[in-house]
Amino acid sequence: MGPAPVQIVAGPQWPLHDVAATRALEAAALAATPAHTLMQRAGLAFARLAMALVPHARTIWVAAGPGNNGGDGMEAAMHLQQWGRDVVVTRLGNPQTAPADAQASHQRALQAGVRFADDPPPRRDLCIDALLGIGAARAPQDAMARWIGDMQRGDAPVLAIDNPTGLDADTGQAASVCVKAIATLSLLTLKPGLFTADGRDMAGQIWFDDLQIHEPAQPGAGAAGASAYLNGHPVAVPRRHASHKGSYGDVAIVGGAPGMGGAPLLAASASLHAGAGRVYLCALDPGVARALVPTQPELMLRDIGTLAVEQMTVVCGCGGGDAVREHLPRLVSRARALVLDADALNALAADSQLQQQLASRSMRQAPAVLTPHPLEAARLLGTTAREVQADRLRAARALSQRFRCTVVLKGSGSVVAAPEGLPAINPTGNARLATAGTGDVLAGLIGARLAAGLPAFEAACASVYQHGDIADQWPTDAALTAAALASALR
Repeated sequence: MGPAPVQIVAGPQWPLHDVAATRALEAAALAATPAHTLMQRAGLAFARLAMALVPHARTIWVAAGPGNNGGDGMEAAMHLQQWGRDVVVTRLGNPQTAPADAQASHQRALQAGVRFADDPPPRRDLCIDALLGIGAARAPQDAMARWIGDMQRGDAPVLAIDNPTGLDADTGQAASVCVKAIATLSLLTLKPGLFTADGRDMAGQIWFDDLQIHEPAQPGAGAAGASAYLNGHPVAVPRRHASHKGSYGDVAIVGGAPGMGGAPLLAASASLHAGAGRVYLCALDPGVARALVPTQPELMLRDIGTLAVEQMTVVCGCGGGDAVREHLPRLVSRARALVLDADALNALAADSQLQQQLASRSMRQAPAVLTPHPLEAARLLGTTAREVQADRLRAARALSQRFRCTVVLKGSGSVVAAPEGLPAINPTGNARLATAGTGDVLAGLIGARLAAGLPAFEAACASVYQHGDIADQWPTDAALTAAALASALR
C-alpha cells in the first residue's frame, strides 16, 4: 500500500522543485517504473488522505481535468467508491484522447461503479480538485471556471491534488479564478508556489507523498534540481558560563527621525531580547532619545558619529526618514556588519554611488542584510510591487545578486536569498504580523544574530523563522503587538 502522506510543517529543510524540475523527475520515474504505477500510487495516497481529513464524507465530487491530474482524481475516485462512498466525477476533455495512464484510471473508475456526470452533484460533503495540478498554462475558463466557482460557493471542504487549480506552482501567484483548498497533497516533489505569495492561502495545509521515488524529496538543501528549499528550524546555540556581554556582540540601532521614535526602540528591544551583549540606540532626533530613556533602561544612548562602527553590527533605517541619508555612506563603508531596513532602503534605491559601496562590501567579506517589503524591493529593482510579487523568488535572487548581500523579501512566505546558493522560503508566520513595527523587530533580531557571529544568510534564516514562529504560537484570542513580539524573543 505504501507509506502514508506526511504533513509539511515548519522544521525540516525540504527541497522545493519548480515545474520544469518536477517534470524531469517525473519523466525519469516513469521510465523506471511499470506503466500506470505512479498514477495508481498517487490516487491511493490521495484517497487515503481524503478519508483521514474528511472521514464522514459520504457524497464526494471529483472535478477531473483532461490530463494526468484528472487521472489521479479518477484513480482516487475508484478507491473512494470501493470504500463505500458515493462518488460523482465531472470530467473535462475526451477520454479517448487523454494520456494513456489517465485512460486506464478512467476505466478503473467506471468498473468500480463511479458515476460520471455533466454537472456537479447539488449536495456533497467533499470536493476534490483534480483539474490541472501543475499543468495550468492560463487562468481557468468556461466549464472549469464555473466548477471552481461552484466549489468555492459551497460549504463542502475542498482538497486539491498536487496543486490548486489556478495557482502558479512556481511563483504562488493566484489567477483571477483559483481553487482555495483546505489542504493540498503535493506529489513527487514540493513546489515553491505552495509556500509563498498566494500559495499559503490557496493551498491550505500542505501534505506530501513522494510516490515512493525517495531521492529527490529528502529534506536537505542539496537535492538535485531543487530551485529553493523550505527554511528549517534554527539550531539553538547555548551560551557559555565563561562569557561576558562582549561575547555576544554590540548592536547600534540608527533611526528615529522626528515623529518616528517607536521604530528604533522596537528594533533595539528586539536586539536586547534576542541576546545581544550591548545595544546602543542612536536616535536621529535628540528629543526622541531623551523620551526613550525611562522606557528601556538597558539601552545606551549614543550619537552615531561617536561610535566605532568598525567593531559593531549596525541596524539602520527604522524610522529614519530623510535624516538617515547623511549617515549611510559612512555606515555602509565602515560597519562590521549591517542591516538596512525601511528608510535606509529607500535612500539606497535613490543613490547609485551608495549601491556600489554596498556591493563592494562583499569583496572584503563584510556581511550585510537587506530587509525590504515588496514596495521597497520594487524601488531597489526599478520595477513595481506587482512585478515583485509576480515572482518573489526571482526578485529576491535579483536583489541579492545586484547588491552582493543577503536579502529578506518580506511577506507571506518570506524569501531569504544570498548571491550564491539556493534561496529559502520561510514556512512560519501568519497575518498577526501584519501590524506596525513587526518589521523593525525583525531587523533588530537579525542584528543580534549577526552580532553573535552567525553568517549573514544563516542569521537571516534563523531570524525570520523565529519571528514567524512566535506569531504561530501566539494565543488566538490575544492581539500580537510589535512590542510584545520583541519581548517574546529568546
